[in-house]
Amino acid sequence: MGVWRETIVPESFPDGDWHACLPAQTKAGGQPASFLMATLLGGAATVWLIFLWRSVMQQAPERLTYPRLLSIAGSDSSGGAGIQADLKTFAALGCYGMTAITAITAQNTTGVQAIAPTAPDILQAQIDAVMSDVGCDAIKIGMVFNAESMRGVAASLRQYGVRHVVLDPVVVATAGSVLMEDSAAAVMLAELAPLCSLMTPNLDEARFLTGQSVESPEDMRAAAHQLLRTGAGAVLVKGGHLPGDTISDILVLADGSEHVFADQKIHTRNTHGTGCTLSSAIAAFLALGKNLPQAVQLARAYVRAALQAGAEVQTGHGYGPVNHGFAPQAMQLVPRA
Repeated sequence: MGVWRETIVPESFPDGDWHACLPAQTKAGGQPASFLMATLLGGAATVWLIFLWRSVMQQAPERLTYPRLLSIAGSDSSGGAGIQADLKTFAALGCYGMTAITAITAQNTTGVQAIAPTAPDILQAQIDAVMSDVGCDAIKIGMVFNAESMRGVAASLRQYGVRHVVLDPVVVATAGSVLMEDSAAAVMLAELAPLCSLMTPNLDEARFLTGQSVESPEDMRAAAHQLLRTGAGAVLVKGGHLPGDTISDILVLADGSEHVFADQKIHTRNTHGTGCTLSSAIAAFLALGKNLPQAVQLARAYVRAALQAGAEVQTGHGYGPVNHGFAPQAMQLVPRA
């Protein structure tokens, strides 16, 4: 109740830091949760809070929306990776998630049993349906199984011109199953990568896409610079599979500048979907207004916390998922464009 009484609603939101106009719990994404808690108290508090919330929304309801994220990726029936991991990540970070499903997979923590790519016209229809109505602030692209679908996604990016596009070039699942046809890789590098703000290959994906050995931090750096020549805005090569107790990721920006992120490894088998989770978290933080190095740093911190929270939990008989919901944020509010 005390936080709510500190709410200040200006006549109009300033062009600069709009967060300064909102109560503390709205800044952190906690306002709906606080509202629910107060509602549960019942009585006069409920009436008062409903009145206050309506007053806030009546000031400028058309000028607020949610951070909107679109995931273009495959469905993981076990829920740990793909579309399912992306939606959990978006929700945990207080963003509104939407999907365009590229493929249906039958998979679990031990591997992928079957893949059925979505028909290209249905994939295109999903993207069009989202973009023509809701729109989005950032796109995360994951598994795109074949060349035809890859070309369709590239055409959609050119059509809609979304500012933030994070490409996770999913080639192989955690358990080792192949998730991209060979012919799709060339199309991805030639047509899709130049339209993306960031590519996030792991060591195996960097090796596959460059045709070079990637076995050390120096190899990672060289691979990032090589992939940058595709026209991608930046490349983050993830070093989680390197031996040793330290995990280092290397971000190379378009101007050639480098950022190295290093932490102690978290030893657990529950790593299913970590790449999907990282790339979708980066997209979410970009949609929330962070610059790219900040978004990568915050996304890595989120993934590490999710790994730690789920490190000892057994889900299935193979590589279990991370704990996406260890500390979820309520839906954020942002000004409409």
